Amino acid sequence: MNGIINEITLISVVSLGAVGSFAAIILYMVAQKFKVVEDPRIDLVAEKLPGANCGGCGLAGCRALAEAIVKAESLEGMTCPPGGSDVMKDIASLLGLEAGDQVPMVAVLRCSGSKHNAPPKVTYDGAMTCAFAHSLFSGEAGCPYGCLGCGDCVVACAFDAMYMDAETGLPVIIDDKCVACGACVKACPRSIIEMRKKGKKDRRIFVSCINKEKGGVAKKNCAVACIGCGRCVKECKFDAITLDSNLAYIDYNKCTLCRKCVPVCPTNAIHELNFPPRKQRPEVTEQAEAK
Repeated sequence: MNGIINEITLISVVSLGAVGSFAAIILYMVAQKFKVVEDPRIDLVAEKLPGANCGGCGLAGCRALAEAIVKAESLEGMTCPPGGSDVMKDIASLLGLEAGDQVPMVAVLRCSGSKHNAPPKVTYDGAMTCAFAHSLFSGEAGCPYGCLGCGDCVVACAFDAMYMDAETGLPVIIDDKCVACGACVKACPRSIIEMRKKGKKDRRIFVSCINKEKGGVAKKNCAVACIGCGRCVKECKFDAITLDSNLAYIDYNKCTLCRKCVPVCPTNAIHELNFPPRKQRPEVTEQAEAK
């Protein structure tokens, strides 16, 4: 009886072993037939990238960008916002390619609807995410275009380049830390964050409002809303400002940073950043005017 059991056990072991070996051979042959030989340059390029995997290049991560660069054999249209021009030039040198200068960009908040400028009319008591709040109502101040203040953009930033200001209720962007990855732009359901050129000496001029309502309605909800009056458009001699749907927009590629549009805005919707203080004109006395 024991001999029969041992014989059955032996047959089972041998059969299973044969099946396993046959399956292993089949799998090996399939793997060899369909294996992908990866270009070793991909690893070299990936090592040059910062490894932030922020998606600012428009791809899934640094590895995906490295693969795209090697496959394309060109750097045209390829950018790495965190690495900047230095990284792309380093990669170009490694692959024997040419890399153009990458224009430094930075995130800009195009909303000034702070608690002071746009006083709350209601109190929001729900899930503290902008995406959820946006689907429910216009906002505490009543502006359907303004910042909701829940900080989705801050959560999305992987570089600690943003924080929520408790006093204003608006996010603050730290220029020195911003790598222009665009994560905050994608996170904002109202598209109030825009990537703009840093400009010379980090100076920028832009309309800090995206409200397309008529002037009276926009002004009712926010004291510094763009009312679409068009004064800035008339003042600009470089065709850098356009007016569309009751909203002015400054093209940073055409803007010469002359600042002439800033003082003509009746609601102070146009912001100028990192400029020296304007020179105050001396007051003209009545006696001087008489002379």
